[in-house]
This record gives sequence, C-alpha cells and structure tokens, in this order.
Amino acid sequence: MNVLKYSLLLSAFMLMASCGGNKKAASDADMAAQQPVGPSFNADSAYAYCKAQCDFGPRTMNSEAHDKCGEWIMGKFRQYGLTVIPQNVTLTGFDGTPLKCTNIVASYRPELTTRILLCAHWDSRPWADNDPDSANWRKPVMGANDGASGVAVMLEIARLLASDTTKLNLGIDFVCFDAEDRGVPRWSTVPDNGDSWALGAQHWAANPHKPGYEARFGILLDMVGGQGSKFSQEGLSKQYAQGIVDKVWAAAEAVGFGSYFPSTDGVMVTDDHVPVNDVAKIPTIDIVPYYPDCQQSSFGPTWHTINDTMEYIDKNTLQAVGQTVIQVLYSEKP
Repeated sequence: MNVLKYSLLLSAFMLMASCGGNKKAASDADMAAQQPVGPSFNADSAYAYCKAQCDFGPRTMNSEAHDKCGEWIMGKFRQYGLTVIPQNVTLTGFDGTPLKCTNIVASYRPELTTRILLCAHWDSRPWADNDPDSANWRKPVMGANDGASGVAVMLEIARLLASDTTKLNLGIDFVCFDAEDRGVPRWSTVPDNGDSWALGAQHWAANPHKPGYEARFGILLDMVGGQGSKFSQEGLSKQYAQGIVDKVWAAAEAVGFGSYFPSTDGVMVTDDHVPVNDVAKIPTIDIVPYYPDCQQSSFGPTWHTINDTMEYIDKNTLQAVGQTVIQVLYSEKP
C-alpha cells in the first residue's frame, strides 16, 4: 500500500456520504458495544500462521516461495472446511513484467446469501525501498507484518468458525489478494500515480469469483501485527463507509481493545479497499496502523524495510485485531 496522493483524492471526496448498508451498520455498532460475543481469538495460533508464511521466504511475485505459500494458504482454508476458489490471472506490473497472480477466495457457508467480506494481501514487496540503508532498497521484504499478519488473522478466524458447533448464520468470504505490494518503488523513474498498487484487488473487483457477487460490507486487514500499532480511522474508509468504521471501533471497545483503535483520523491510503469500494461497490474499510510520530514512516518503522520480520510481530496486536473482528462478525444479524 502507499499513502494516497492528494491529486487522487478528488473522486473519493465526491462519494455519497452513505454507502449501501450503512444504516444497518450504525445500529449494529450500538449492539456491538454492549457485550463481548463469539469465541476467543487465539493469538498464539495466529502468530504460528504468520511464521509459517514467512518460513517460505519473501512471497514476491513469480517466485517459488510465493507459489508454495499460496498452496499452503489454500490448504489451511480447505482443512477448516471452507470452499476454496483460486483466481489465477496474469497481470502486468508497472515496468511491464508479467505477474503470475492468484487471488485466493475461501468461503464459509457458501450456500448463504447474506455475506461479509474479510480480506488481506498475501504477497510481499520485492524491494525494501523505504529501508534507512539505501543498499537494501532492491532487496526483498519478508512481509511478516505487511502481508502475512492479515492472512494469519483470517486463518485463525476460519479455524474458529470451523470449530464453532453453533455455526455463525452468515456467509464469510476470506479473500487473499495477490500483487498488492508491487507498486512503483521510490528509486524508479516511473511516476507513481497509485494505479500500480493493489493489482490483484483491482482484478477481483472487476471480475469477482462469482458473477454478481455481493457482500453486506468488507473489512481489509493490512499490517495488523506490528509492535506499537494503533489503528486510527483511515481517511478513505471514513469517506466510503463511516458506518462500518463505527461498527468496528465499537466492537474494539466492547472486547477491551479500544486503546488499539483510537477514534482519531489517520491518513488516506492507497490499498486494496479502494477498488473494492469503487468497482465492486462493497462498502469496505481498511484496518491499517498509523504511527504519526514515526520518522521512518507513518506505517511504522519496519514498513518496506528488511526489518519486516517475525521479530517485530506482537501477539497482543494480533489479539486486539482478531478479537475485534470476531466481535463484529458475531454481533451481526443475518
């Protein structure tokens, strides 16, 4: 992902103040604030899923590690009884490179028509172009936080849903977007207009895994395991789906993790939720960290550096985000 340039914001500001489903979201936000519901999120399990992805190595496009990790992710979702649809497509990078892309869609209770979208990207950045040492700018990023953490939280939620004998009476679609993090590097002479990011999400939004696919709302999980993370309210999420923001932040308060979700404004971010909102027309928010006082990056000190490794993954952060999402799902009425 990348901080959205102001020249790209005009279309976002023209969005209608409310998106489909926001009235319901507001009422559900009130309910979500009442009491904790749903199973307990296991941060140890999520941490293990995060590490397992990193054990393959950097999941850069067109690499063996990328392909093997993708098969592992699909295998885990299948293990938990979900219906898995790999969406394979060759996309073109900003530099003309053909990118072998696989969006992984895993559906819980696919027979139900009322559906919620959970998503994260699973690829990792091929260039550590924000590293303090310019000698590292062309080295790949492990992506423990930027990629693996969001998928890890989704896998743990899938495991919990599979083991819950009461069965959540909602359909959940977990979408692992590919080719998110191959946007123009800072050392390139190619202008970065934002279109080179979130390529897998752009494709899925225009070509969903099922024709006419609809979801009540979506939640994007991006970098949800970093030490010291605080999840302020990302700017475009507020523009697209304020009601969903309210719902999620109320859920965080209900489960005792309100300190991780301050009701303050974050920056506007180019991320997978943009095409999901603009093209697929699903009101979707981005849970993404904001470090306003970090000199290295407002996304935190490890963002797009060689230090985005398991050493800097915090189980407490995974717990806060995972339990909040569980609260949202189990507070939702069919």
